[in-house]
Amino acid sequence: MENSPTTSTNERLNIRINGEWREFEVGKDLQPWTTLSAFLREGLGYTGLKVSCDEGACGACTIIMDGKAVLSCMILAVEANGREILTIEGLPKDDPVIIAFAEQSEPGHGTALQCGYCTPGFVMTTRALLNENPNPTMDEIREALSGNLCRCGCYDAIAHAVTHAAEKIASLGGRS
Repeated sequence: MENSPTTSTNERLNIRINGEWREFEVGKDLQPWTTLSAFLREGLGYTGLKVSCDEGACGACTIIMDGKAVLSCMILAVEANGREILTIEGLPKDDPVIIAFAEQSEPGHGTALQCGYCTPGFVMTTRALLNENPNPTMDEIREALSGNLCRCGCYDAIAHAVTHAAEKIASLGGRS
């Protein structure tokens, strides 16, 4: 396989992951064709992100890159050079989104966590949404979450968890 000029072997990559700048060498630490999801999960041990479909259809591999929710299975690791990456491991344990998902178990809406496989993707999508729009409508929430799949069917509870996360952030004066 021929290397493109931007992904030559021995190229150095600098990626800020969960607040820490790290340097990697293409050809040593990763290959030019390595997906960001594989690199983060298998290469660096960030196993909170899940790889389910590996074709951008389920949202399980969602991370935040430069403030936006992205599907890490659809991005090459070399494309993250100079970028800021946030995985679920980089969120504080007391993040209002994490707390809202953990607490969501209202009668009539159910739990936002059943098997939990999809949860990191939903949490990261929610975190990006609330960073951009701290008070979304239910329609905006459903639209933002539309790229994430839950095989257990917890969609109503997940949407309510997002609403509760927004309420928690508002009660903290918009700080999260």
